[in-house]
Amino acid sequence: MSRITLVLVMVLFFLTGYFVAGVSKTGQKQEDEYSYMKLFTDALQIVKDHYVEEPSFKKLIYGALKGMLTSLDPFSTFFPPEHYKEFMSETEGHFGGVGIEISMEKGRPIVVAPIDGTPAFKAGLRPGDIIVAINGEDTFNMTIMDVVKKIRGKPGTIVKLTILRKGEDKPIKVEIERAIIKIESVKYTKYGDVGYIKLTQFQHGTSLDLKRAIKELKQEGVKGFILDLRNDPGGLLSEAVKVSDVFLPKGKLIVYTKGRRGEIERYKAKTEPYLPLDVPVVVIINKGSASASEIVTGALQDHGRAVVVGEKSFGKASVQNIIPLEDGSAIKLTIAYYYTPSGKLIHKKGIKPDVEVPMSEEEQRELAEKVRRLRIEGNGAKVILLPDIDKQLKKAIEIIEGKAGVEKAA
Repeated sequence: MSRITLVLVMVLFFLTGYFVAGVSKTGQKQEDEYSYMKLFTDALQIVKDHYVEEPSFKKLIYGALKGMLTSLDPFSTFFPPEHYKEFMSETEGHFGGVGIEISMEKGRPIVVAPIDGTPAFKAGLRPGDIIVAINGEDTFNMTIMDVVKKIRGKPGTIVKLTILRKGEDKPIKVEIERAIIKIESVKYTKYGDVGYIKLTQFQHGTSLDLKRAIKELKQEGVKGFILDLRNDPGGLLSEAVKVSDVFLPKGKLIVYTKGRRGEIERYKAKTEPYLPLDVPVVVIINKGSASASEIVTGALQDHGRAVVVGEKSFGKASVQNIIPLEDGSAIKLTIAYYYTPSGKLIHKKGIKPDVEVPMSEEEQRELAEKVRRLRIEGNGAKVILLPDIDKQLKKAIEIIEGKAGVEKAA
């Protein structure tokens, strides 16, 4: 018996049992599913028998799985074994590439955020940039993993991106040198009596590094904290919950998820707040703040634990599970939406700040250019604060100073 025939027999056997078991309730629906599965196996057999060259069976099945997952939403995908290994390495904060988080929108990859300090950040990529070509190849209808694979490569080599940017009349061509990306997820400093903490991504250990930063800044006598989540594309749900737990009282709801059948899973603070509740906190967000960043922002905003400053966030409130398969491949599947403690679903809507402080494209460009220039000149600082041109940071500092009664920085 050929492999194709065996697949067909197994599929039909499964569906026959599935059909008989549920026919009394959803007979028509399962008849339709049966016919579409037969359509698939018929097409598979035709390709196997008549394609001009003998195709790889593995390639056909992987291609079908990739297409199936990609058709669902921009965040569900199929990982071949080598891509699954790469994906898992990202959650550890060490991987090769240029340092951007991307999503898919209308068949094109779109930059959610460039990760602070990476080649993409230094090259000037911004949230909302649409990548229309990679090394001259049109990106339309590429899968997100195809895009990632083409952007990544040997450190030291160049990738050429063509992007469309709001406010620009013509496409912009950017050449970026690939590098090993080592993400330091927590960076911190102080501005006068104000502690400043920047989260670049939510990865394993982010919450522990956050606690270390708070401890050191408190020892230096700061009286309030700014949590900067701008251009933080998110990461691990578990770390978003732990980071929120740092600021909220034990038992407070942080986020809850709701699946297709209405099943609800609630995530609550498990410990007393690491940072005392009388210490003022301001969170800064922008359109590059997504996913785990929005979970933290939503939790602190809903419970009145922080004042949120900046611009509306990205609006990604879907939850993905990674499901390993027996050959080393895996499926990343959207299984639920998450809701803020007050019940808001911010998917495709974003979180609106308490104090809106918009920054124009020109202002953002000026800020990014000055930060990059100072780093290139060998400033050496992990964090460069420029409240004279960073309006959002300036407002956050003013709020902390007003709430804590601290002395203004020189």
